[in-house]
Amino acid sequence: MIVFIERNLKLFFRDRLAVFFSLLSVFIIIGLYALFLGDVWMNDSMKDLKNAQTMMNSWLVSGLLTVTSMTTTMGAFGVMIDDKVQKINKDFDSSPIKKSSITGGYIGSSFLIGVIMALITAVVAEIYIVHSGGEWLTPIACMKVFLLILLTALTNTSLVCFVVSFFKSHSAFSTASTILGTLIGFLTGIYLPVGTLPASVQTVIKVFPVSHGASLFRQVLMEVPMQNSFDGIPAIYLEEFKEYMGVTFRFGGHEVTPTASIVILLCTAVVFYSLSLFNMLRKHR
Repeated sequence: MIVFIERNLKLFFRDRLAVFFSLLSVFIIIGLYALFLGDVWMNDSMKDLKNAQTMMNSWLVSGLLTVTSMTTTMGAFGVMIDDKVQKINKDFDSSPIKKSSITGGYIGSSFLIGVIMALITAVVAEIYIVHSGGEWLTPIACMKVFLLILLTALTNTSLVCFVVSFFKSHSAFSTASTILGTLIGFLTGIYLPVGTLPASVQTVIKVFPVSHGASLFRQVLMEVPMQNSFDGIPAIYLEEFKEYMGVTFRFGGHEVTPTASIVILLCTAVVFYSLSLFNMLRKHR
């Protein structure tokens, strides 16, 4: 399986166009932020806060990390679709390689690609934040970010794998990638803060597992910037800000704890990995 993972990694990173399109949603979000979204978020009340720009940069990066691990894992599964279209999977099926090893190879390589690309995004984003006046993350915060990258990549890989396991053509895969790239910014509350959306849409976002990954990233990356910006301001305003910007979620007046969000992500990963393995192994029989 390790050899098969290496093979998939080489095929993905060798195709520069595939790498680019897997990051297209990230580039679009950055472009929108630079052109006009940044000015929209930095309204008059926000400008009164200390270091507001640094805080909002951290908010944006949190969403980008979530989007990156989702779209790059989707792009990585393009190797599996290529194998189906070119009938290369028939050669694998007739070989002595275990079907579970082949399936594990696709899943493992996609997971690693999601982790690698998210780590690169995190490093570049942190350098940008510091360059624009922010502070370096503490070692503990860096470790939390790394663990969250692993967790979100794991969950995203399981979700994407289940969806992709039904595809047999490039057109279906491309359509799904386009739809995912369009929706992911809304479902993670990047294009518009969660608090600006109708209650029904907010509920959809809160039950979408990946949104909990974005919430956890925000709680880690924005912890120090929020403390600096809201220093001397009543705590109630900070709590309202957190809920408005999707840093924390509430259901029925009860705040979702970080532990609950982690459990949601882990359960989602287990359930959809099981469904993906069942579907993929069933088709190999």
